Formats: sequence, C-alpha cells, structure tokens
Amino acid sequence: MWRRGLIIAVLAILTAAVMLMHASIPNQVGNLRSLTETFLPWVGVVVLVLLALAVARRSATAVVAVALPAVVWFSLFGGTLTDKQSDGGDLTVVSHNVNDANPDPASTARALAASGAEVVALEELSPSAADAYVNALSGTYRYHSVQGTVGLWSKYRMSDTQPVGIMAWTRAMRSTIATPKGPVTVFVAHLPSVRINPRGGFTADNRDASARLLADAVRADPSRRTILVGDLNGTTNDSALSPVTSQLRSAQDVAGDGFGFTWPASFPMARIDHILVRGVQPVSSWTLPATASDHLPVAASVKL
Repeated sequence: MWRRGLIIAVLAILTAAVMLMHASIPNQVGNLRSLTETFLPWVGVVVLVLLALAVARRSATAVVAVALPAVVWFSLFGGTLTDKQSDGGDLTVVSHNVNDANPDPASTARALAASGAEVVALEELSPSAADAYVNALSGTYRYHSVQGTVGLWSKYRMSDTQPVGIMAWTRAMRSTIATPKGPVTVFVAHLPSVRINPRGGFTADNRDASARLLADAVRADPSRRTILVGDLNGTTNDSALSPVTSQLRSAQDVAGDGFGFTWPASFPMARIDHILVRGVQPVSSWTLPATASDHLPVAASVKL
C-alpha cells in the first residue's frame, strides 16, 4: 500500500529550498552560506537518498515531492555533466597548488612540464623548494618569475611582472605574456585558507578580504585579455568570491567535462583550483593526474 511519506516530502522541499535560496543563507554564523555553496553539487547525493527512501516506503507523495529537488539540481548542475571540450586552442595554461610540504617537487615539476602547456603557474611554493621547481622547469620554460609563494613559467616572453597585494605577504602576482597572437595578462593567486572548527564554524574572513583586493586588481587592469589562475580556496558557487568570479568565466564551466573537482587529491570533493578568463574563449578544460600534492593540477586551452 502506498503511504503518504510526509517526512520525506518535507525533507525534499527543504532540500530544494536550500539549492534555490543558497545565496540567502546567512553567513554571519560560521559562514554557513559559503560552506553550503562549497559543497552544493553534493546535494545531489541527498536527492538520491531521498528518492531511495521514497521508493522503499512506496510513497507516491514522497516520490512526487523528491522530483522537485531533482529538477532544481539538474537545472543548476545538469549542464556540468556534459562534455563541452573541443579541439584547438592557441594557448594552454596549467595551474597547480604544489603543497609546501610536497616531498618530491622535481617530479611534480616534470609532470607539469610534460603536459605541453605554454604557461605553468604554481601556488604554495616554499622558499626551500622554489629552486627545485626553477631547476626542473628551466629546460622547458625560458621565462619565469617567483613572487613570494606563487610563481609563473612561460615559453613566451614575460613583462610587467609584479606582485599583487592581497594580504600581508605575497601570494599573488601578474604578468603579461607575449604570445604569438598578442599579449595576454595572467594573474596567479592563492587566497588564504578557510578553516572548519567546532567553535568558529567555517571561517573565511581573511579569504574573503583577499578576494576583494584581488578583484580590485583584476578590475583595474587595462588588459583586453586576462587569465586568472590559482587556488581560491572556494568554488565558483561561493557567493563570497563573486567580486572575482563575476568579472570572469570559468574555463571548466564553459569547456570542461564534469565537475573537475580538485581537492583533496585523494578523493576530490570540491573545485577550489581555477582557471578563469576574460576576453579569450576556452575550448577545453580538465584536471591532470595527481602529483605528490594534496591538490590536483588544472589545465585549460583557450583561443586568443
């Protein structure tokens, strides 16, 4: 006999409400909105569980109610499931948080160089390991610059290279790459980490303040073609990062295949490492195989 399943139906409606109104969730207590938005795609697992419970209870009411969050989830993320990659591209860029505790920086660097990218950006460079990356990449990339804990390597000439002030020490930089099809400005950034703890919840104040400063630098840059890469310690769903993400497009969203989660490398659950663009057209975006870091590298090919 079919049962009403009102509890499941109510949970289904609440699940749909979270997805529809995630931007309205207050961030004042434990940055709950940012936490929810970081893992928002995983709400699909909740929908599947609710559907299984509705079927197990043989409740028509619950099954119909679960259709609501299912439709909402597919409207938000259904396009992500399709393969939007295509051939071509004038410039391939790789970005990787290499982890300052990486036990084998030379091997990590060689793996990135083997990708064939014309431009490689690294984040979380420790002073003790920076020389290892420079030495391992110098045979492939003629030009490079390390600014604080971020670095940029290029097969093409670099100019106007300088740090970008987003916090007390240097964790961001910009440079102009002289590609065969004209100049492209590349920003490399590593926003401060977020923390999850029992007392403070999901704390992201430093990250959010740095994101606003990074957004100001990108907005003020006169370049017609801009690529921003790096570890933003948040996803493009996180509205706290909208000062940055509203100015650029995600290469993964435009030309990727799937969600492209990057962290943690052992079992990726969120895409916090990004390639964002303005004035160029992404044709493909993907993650590279794991290195000795706790993040996966990301890559994108763009038309200039």
